[in-house]
Amino acid sequence: MIRIAPTGRVLAVAAAASLALTACGGGGDTAAKQTESAAPASSAPAAAKGDGVLTLGTVLPQTGSLAFLGPPEFAGVDQAVKEINEAGGVLGKPINKVHTDSGDTTTNIASQSVDKLIAQKADAIIGAASSSVSESIIDKVTGAGVVQFSPANTSDAFTTMNDQGLYFRTAPPDKLQGRVLGDLVVADGNDTVGILAMQDSYGSGLADQVTKTAEAAGATVVERVDYDPKAADFSADVAKIKAKNPKGIVLIGFEEGAKVVAELVKQGLTADKYKWYMVDGNMSNTNYLKMPKGTLTGVKGTIPGAEAPDAFRKKLKELDPKLEDFTYAAESYDAANLIALAAEAAKDDTGKAIAGKLAEVSKGGEKCKSFKECADLLKAGKDIDYDGVSGPVEFDANGDPAVATIGVYQYGEDNKYDTTAVEYRTGNIAG
Repeated sequence: MIRIAPTGRVLAVAAAASLALTACGGGGDTAAKQTESAAPASSAPAAAKGDGVLTLGTVLPQTGSLAFLGPPEFAGVDQAVKEINEAGGVLGKPINKVHTDSGDTTTNIASQSVDKLIAQKADAIIGAASSSVSESIIDKVTGAGVVQFSPANTSDAFTTMNDQGLYFRTAPPDKLQGRVLGDLVVADGNDTVGILAMQDSYGSGLADQVTKTAEAAGATVVERVDYDPKAADFSADVAKIKAKNPKGIVLIGFEEGAKVVAELVKQGLTADKYKWYMVDGNMSNTNYLKMPKGTLTGVKGTIPGAEAPDAFRKKLKELDPKLEDFTYAAESYDAANLIALAAEAAKDDTGKAIAGKLAEVSKGGEKCKSFKECADLLKAGKDIDYDGVSGPVEFDANGDPAVATIGVYQYGEDNKYDTTAVEYRTGNIAG
């Protein structure tokens, strides 16, 4: 999906920050996963007509290490479904929406949720947020002929996974975020870098790309520790970083990142003496609030996606007044709209029919920016090109976004980051 930032400073990435990328495989714990060149997203085989009602399920985090991402993702889906149903629904009927919990990799919640959704005849499932959780359910989802559409998966592994042409995402592969983060670290003057990354496909794959980019730009990764996120204590991991005394420290993880931060402070590697960098998995406005003020002052981090426009944020706040974080809300909203439009274009609500039209409704036709506008064009016999809240949308043959934006954010003294990015970097992802 293209993420051209609708507001704020959008910087084309060039020179050291070049984003002309080539395709690469997965990393971390995906070696045992059966992979092959993915079938083109538009080549899913034709299927029998559905039951006429689009059943949209979600497998998103209500609990677990990424639970802070759940509220904005659920809100994005809810807002899209509300607007779609107000516009007459899909194929003339309201969407049937079913929310479920994804948990995390320490539980079997996601698998149980998928069983529930398949039993309820879900045609498409939005989720999971965690790449590792999605890897654990993708065979079950796509094997049932259901579309799996993640608003937040960034593992490179999905690009080449055997998904039967049924997996899509509106978050760019980690090679893009890793490229931007590595460039940022070096541009800030860090010629020596330490990396603390959770050991899974997300953490290890992202650390690989940060390492590659930083070293290509002239820095040296003096220590890299891939840690067990379930560990009770991170003192030994942090001690390895401290022994090499890097200028910049990259933290790649999820909720356990708060424990890692506490250990960095305990061992004297504080943010006022060293430059810390985070990623979307541990960039949170809730996880660090119990720490002394100023603990994260000046810390920078990257999050895939353009800034959610103010009008969109206002709508989501009306749905969920407690919402403070909008990470992946726009991507979730666009995922629901794209699924609905693909069903309209196919005149069929089955998963395979939807998959066969997702690429088509995302590019090449008359541009439109809402479900109603796009659906009206389809009913008039027009080809459409949906441009979403998170930016224009265009899938490549693997179901990946062809163009993407990464936002660079910075924490203040209150241990919260400003949800308006310092800058946005946009670039093509060569497939």
